[in-house]
Amino acid sequence: MLGVHNDAKADAPEHLYRRLCVEVPPGADDKLQPPQAAPVWDHTPERVAAEVESAISSARAAYDKIAALPKADRTFASVFGAWAAAEAELLNRAERLSFYQHVSSDGKLRDASTAAEGAIKDFDIEREMRIDLFEAAKDAAASAGPGALTGEDKRLADKILLQGRRAGLDLPESERKELEVLKKELSAQCIQFLRNYGTENGQISFSSKELEGVPGDVLSGYKTLDDGKLELSYKQPDLMPLLRYARNPATRRAAWTGDESRVAINVPIFEKVVELRRKIAALLKYPTYADYVTEVKMVKTGQAVVDFVADVEAKVRLIGELDKKALLDLKKEQEPDSDGNFYIWDWFYYNRLSIERKLDLDANLVKEYFPVDVVVPSILKIYQDLLGVEFVQLSSDVEKGDVWHPEVQRYAVWNAGATDASGFLGYAYLDLYPRENKFPHAAVWALVPGYDLPDGTRSHPVTAMVANVSKSTPDRSALMTHQAVTTFFHEMGHLFHNLLSRAKYARFDGTAVSNDFVEAPSKMLENWCWEPSVLKKMSSHYETKEPLSDELIDKIVKSRFMNIGLTTLRQLAHAKFDIVVHTQQGTHSLPNLESTHPHLKTALVMGPDPPAPGHTAFPHLMGGYEAGYYGYTYALVFATDMFSTVFAEDPLSPVAGKKYREEILRPGGSRDEMDSLTAFLGRPPNAEAFLRQLLGSDKPASI
Repeated sequence: MLGVHNDAKADAPEHLYRRLCVEVPPGADDKLQPPQAAPVWDHTPERVAAEVESAISSARAAYDKIAALPKADRTFASVFGAWAAAEAELLNRAERLSFYQHVSSDGKLRDASTAAEGAIKDFDIEREMRIDLFEAAKDAAASAGPGALTGEDKRLADKILLQGRRAGLDLPESERKELEVLKKELSAQCIQFLRNYGTENGQISFSSKELEGVPGDVLSGYKTLDDGKLELSYKQPDLMPLLRYARNPATRRAAWTGDESRVAINVPIFEKVVELRRKIAALLKYPTYADYVTEVKMVKTGQAVVDFVADVEAKVRLIGELDKKALLDLKKEQEPDSDGNFYIWDWFYYNRLSIERKLDLDANLVKEYFPVDVVVPSILKIYQDLLGVEFVQLSSDVEKGDVWHPEVQRYAVWNAGATDASGFLGYAYLDLYPRENKFPHAAVWALVPGYDLPDGTRSHPVTAMVANVSKSTPDRSALMTHQAVTTFFHEMGHLFHNLLSRAKYARFDGTAVSNDFVEAPSKMLENWCWEPSVLKKMSSHYETKEPLSDELIDKIVKSRFMNIGLTTLRQLAHAKFDIVVHTQQGTHSLPNLESTHPHLKTALVMGPDPPAPGHTAFPHLMGGYEAGYYGYTYALVFATDMFSTVFAEDPLSPVAGKKYREEILRPGGSRDEMDSLTAFLGRPPNAEAFLRQLLGSDKPASI
């Protein structure tokens, strides 16, 4: 077959061809031993440094060999196939090394991991800027001839050639060198930004009186100080209950402002990053950095993002204004002496209170039906039944290097009913609970990609979900809010995208799709958390063990679109900020994150004066979502269409699940996202379902 050919095998590292067995639970069928060893998490800082150096040296040697090929020997196999093999090897060896910075309790190991990521990114830039490789790729494409390449092979060649052009390899040498310097500096600044964000350990304290209204089980998790005050971190399980329940507006304001300001050290880094991106765009002859970024996305241009955000805003603005008026009226009732403004720290409190008032729905009561030890296996079971897979829990011994922390769960993932090693899909890790110096929100990492090997076998993926769900307290079991359950379900969607992709090449594996499509599968899967049958399956009261009642489920479902206008406008405000800073011309001051709300004309949510630097805790814009935050709303258009068309009639249908697995998850990024959507839907996607859902109307309007 085309791709990574057998003639490349002799030069590839031995570890890519080994097939080792790992332990499975006692009594398991010997035939179901995984054909690939799980990663061993026993790195020291010194080993991380040595291994990343070795991985980079190996990759550099492979690329040198490609570049040294005589023109007559530059074929698809010798250039693009070998390129894909080198790329896969580097991903296979290096991604785990850079992951430690997000999860390790060892400061020195985190530092080594951060340094490893910097070295990898510098090498990526070095490789990207090699004109000798670009020339080899052009020669190999020419040798294949027009129409000779098809499918994923053609996509591989096209993407590599496009990378070269986007890297400025057609520029004069002096400009190429300048571009390389800028990119390396940009990489270093982004890494430092994320490092500051991930290791922030700020605390804030309040008296018991200042925390009136916050649920007792939350308060019991706070630390009591010598002066009697209660101390909390800015981690989500600590912060969000305060913002939703604290009656004192001064408490909410202090907590929100502290959270927005907790990484103020990133202010100059953010400004430097935007400046570097502008310079890069100018060198590459793009009107703005947003145009550079969106060229390879579904949306295609920065202006199209501006238009999309404006169009959705225009359609939802009136609903948002009505939402704001209702919430402001509620605030005036609760705080008759307030100044008449509706602030962002009011949003969490009054959004919750309005739902409780209108629906008699207590989110704290709902939480009692979602103990962590029930929700996690229930969600795994739902996914397993829907997608035809099986999770087998493995040992998690830190001393043996099974996992990086004692609380991490490790699984081998198989096709349901597998009878031999061919049914193995990969490994999955769940790191669920908050701790110091751990990534503070929820995200999924593809630690080892899946791809085809030259001998016809498969390198299986390894993926991890990192979350921060509540821990047990002395007073109560660990419980999850419905929002936390929805987030968990969403992130599991990314995890399965990584596990169930079957791309030939590592660069197209799993979630390696266009950035404005990557959220669509997981956004679609959030619908399950609003389906009565699924809520029954996931819920079990932590004391009575009873599932949610039909009455309570009905209230939860009805709450879904309450204040949807204001919710959507807040999301658009973040997208607006992102696109503003990446389309601005000149060197004038950047807007603050919260100052973009007035750009939405309604000024729905106001910040303090002076505004808090919330953009300094906006990791998306340093981690791949720059000029791409619009993608959450953009992907929601596709997500709503997919659910409405295929799953709405029976969300738990294994037949629909199989179609989803085959047409959306299996291709990964190996084909155009529009082709995957069309194959899944049976027609090109449209925005009709999204607008009906958003506007509560059966009269669709185009976006």
